[in-house]
Amino acid sequence: MRLVALVLAGLLVVACGSSSSRPQPRDTTLVLDFTPNPVHTGIYTALAQHLDLDAGLRLHLVAPTASTDPIKLLETGRTDFAILDIHDLAIARERGQDVVGIMAIVERPLAAVLAAPNIGRPRQLAGQTVGITGVPSDTAVLDSVVSGDGGDPRRLKTITIGFNAVPDLLSGKVGGAVGFWNDEGVTLTHHRRGFHVFRVDRYGAPAYPELVVCATSAALRRDPGRASALVRVLTRGYELTLFDPKRSAAELEHLVPGLDPALVTQQLGALLPAFRAPDGQVGELDPAMLRRWAAWEARFGIVRRPPDVQAAFDTSLVTNVADSRAIRERGTTRSNPA
Repeated sequence: MRLVALVLAGLLVVACGSSSSRPQPRDTTLVLDFTPNPVHTGIYTALAQHLDLDAGLRLHLVAPTASTDPIKLLETGRTDFAILDIHDLAIARERGQDVVGIMAIVERPLAAVLAAPNIGRPRQLAGQTVGITGVPSDTAVLDSVVSGDGGDPRRLKTITIGFNAVPDLLSGKVGGAVGFWNDEGVTLTHHRRGFHVFRVDRYGAPAYPELVVCATSAALRRDPGRASALVRVLTRGYELTLFDPKRSAAELEHLVPGLDPALVTQQLGALLPAFRAPDGQVGELDPAMLRRWAAWEARFGIVRRPPDVQAAFDTSLVTNVADSRAIRERGTTRSNPA
C-alpha cells in the first residue's frame, strides 16, 4: 500500500522555550494514530507545559494521513515513535516487522459496535446491515460482540463504509457500525439520543490497552534513554490531565485549532477512567492482561497465532517510571513527616 504524504501544516507542534537548567533538547518525533483528538490530551498537555524540554526532548507530533503511516514510518526510521492500535501491532509482529510497544495510552478497549435506537442488544443485529471501516480488527470486534450476546455472526450483513459510521447511522443507511465508543459513540449521542454503544470488552473481549506507544527494538537498543524520557513525559502529561481535565482540554484546543469544545469536553470526560490501569497507574502494560488479549486476538482471527507478549512489549520503561516516582514519594514523606 502506498504511503500518503504526511500533512504537517498545523499539526507539527514544536515546544519552545528554554531554561539554563534544562539539558539541550533532542528533536524527537511521535506519529499519532489518528488526527488529534481528546485521546491525545495528555500528550498536548505535556507540550503545553514544556515537559518534553524538561526531559531533554523537543517533541514533534505528526498526524498520519493513512492508517498504515505509523508502521511504515517506524520501519523506515523516519519517526522515533508512533502510537499504534494494538491490533495493528499484532499484525505487524506477525508479518515480521520490528515493532515493540513501550507504553499504553489508554488502558482498555475503545472498540465498540454502535447500533440504531431500535436495536437494544447486539444479537438483534442479525439480518441488519452493519458498517465496517475495512481494517482487519473490525470483523473480530463485530463477531466478538454479537457472539458474546449469544448471537450468530454469520447472519450479519456487512458493508465497508470507511470512517462514516456517524453519518451513516444518523441517516439510517446502516443499522449498526463498528467504531470507537469514545469518538463515534459520543458524537452520535451528541447529535441524537437513543443510539446504543456495545463495548467489545463487555461482550467477550478481555480488557486490553487499545492504543500503545511503539518503537523499533533496534531503536530501543540504540538509544534507550530517549524512550525512557518520552515515557516519563507522556506519563506526567496524562497524570496532569487526570488532575485537571478542564485545563488539559483548553491546552488541546489551543494547540489544535478547529476542535469542537463541547465535543472535546464530552469525549474527554468519557475517556478519563481509561487513562488509568486498574491499579491506578498511567501507561501500564500488564503482561497477564496482554496474554489474555493475545489469546483473544488469535481466537477471532486478527492474527493466526497469539502474539508473543514478551517479544512484542517492553514493560520495563513504565515500571521504571513508577518505581522512581514511588522512591521519590517515600523520600518526601520521610523528610516531611505529618
